[in-house]
Amino acid sequence: METIAPDYERTEMGTIEIAPEVIEVIAGLATVEVDGVAGMSGGLTSGIAELLGRKNLSKGVKVEVGQREAAVDVSIIVQFGKRIPDVSTEIQRNVKRSIETMTGLTVVEVNVHVHDVHFKPGDKPGDEDTLTRVR
Repeated sequence: METIAPDYERTEMGTIEIAPEVIEVIAGLATVEVDGVAGMSGGLTSGIAELLGRKNLSKGVKVEVGQREAAVDVSIIVQFGKRIPDVSTEIQRNVKRSIETMTGLTVVEVNVHVHDVHFKPGDKPGDEDTLTRVR
């Protein structure tokens, strides 16, 4: 999906414009708020992943915006041990709710793409042996 024309709304006093980048930031923030999200991924093409940090809030987010509707794709890194379907469903709910509440747009779809799993120290398979020997 590509970001397209900004959303315009006419009022008695003029025009209200919501840039697609604003919707990307809202979606990015709503995504990283979900428990189990380790970070955002720029996708397979960029090969660069960013763990939870606030540097680029729209990283890993693509939106398509019409006059009244929006479709969102988010690419994430999930924390090891978290159930991916549960994390993904919560992302969909949170992104939809956040965008609709803040912009008035109707979110028609939120697609979640899991690009990687993040391991904390001691989480990787085989680490138990190393930890046991150290103790």
